Amino acid sequence: MDEKNFTKLKEFVLLGFTAVLQLQKVLFVIFPIIYVISVLGNVTLISLICVDSRLHTPMYFFLRSLSLLNLSYSSVYSPQILVTFISDNESISFAGCLAQFFFSAGLAYSECDLLAAMAYDRYVAISSPLLCSQAVSPRSCASLVAASYLGGFLSSAIITSETFTLSFCGNNVIDDFFCDLPPLVKLACDVKESLQAVLYFILASNVIAPAVLIVASYLFIIAAILRIRSAQGRLKAFSTCASYLTAITLYYGSILYIYSRPSTSYALERDKVVLVFYTVVVPMLNPLIYSLGNKDVRDAVRKMISRLSFLK
Repeated sequence: MDEKNFTKLKEFVLLGFTAVLQLQKVLFVIFPIIYVISVLGNVTLISLICVDSRLHTPMYFFLRSLSLLNLSYSSVYSPQILVTFISDNESISFAGCLAQFFFSAGLAYSECDLLAAMAYDRYVAISSPLLCSQAVSPRSCASLVAASYLGGFLSSAIITSETFTLSFCGNNVIDDFFCDLPPLVKLACDVKESLQAVLYFILASNVIAPAVLIVASYLFIIAAILRIRSAQGRLKAFSTCASYLTAITLYYGSILYIYSRPSTSYALERDKVVLVFYTVVVPMLNPLIYSLGNKDVRDAVRKMISRLSFLK
């Protein structure tokens, strides 16, 4: 393609979630509520795990890390969504778009890796409870969390570099509420074959591979649960795993739907709904899923409420 057809973009324009004014007003009320619930839920869960000594176990160490991830994750998207609703200036600088893309991708890949680490912890805790303290020591837990972040943000750096070196043909309007891969690919004059190859590699290493590990872990977990003689023990183990599986299914289902397809099959209007679900709704639901389905967390909440009532 001729060199003159390419334009060095300095900014992008985000069209937002919808152009329908009435729907914008409704969403402007709903999104802040979802964001506040997400922040309060994750901050509360992090605080409970920090202050309650009964929750100082590998399981809750990973859960605290997940809540911190969800808190960061929703904060990357929700403010930008609200800005597109209330501001006449819908532009975002090239550098701002790149930064948003990098952090959102890094947090997403890190969460996939962290969920795999959490599945491994549940496998060890249920199948070999006597060896749990050795197999999943505080040091190994910290190493797994650090590896999740390192792998996630390293992959993000690679895909960000590939995406923002694309040639854009002067069109800077992104039909979305944040800088994401599908709408940016739609703006590109020529999508390099290397981008698709890199994307599939990152999906395989940061999404598919953790998903396989999670499925394998839970198959072994189910087999171990079925060997538990006590009906009460089986029920407790199943209830703990159910909350994890619910959160994993919601998150992975959305991720795989959006990013595992060829670029030619992207449908931005339909994808926006799925994007909102895993970027805004899932971080809000996770604290509720883990707290409502976990007796220890519910007990810690009641204990905290009683302490606050006593102080009053």
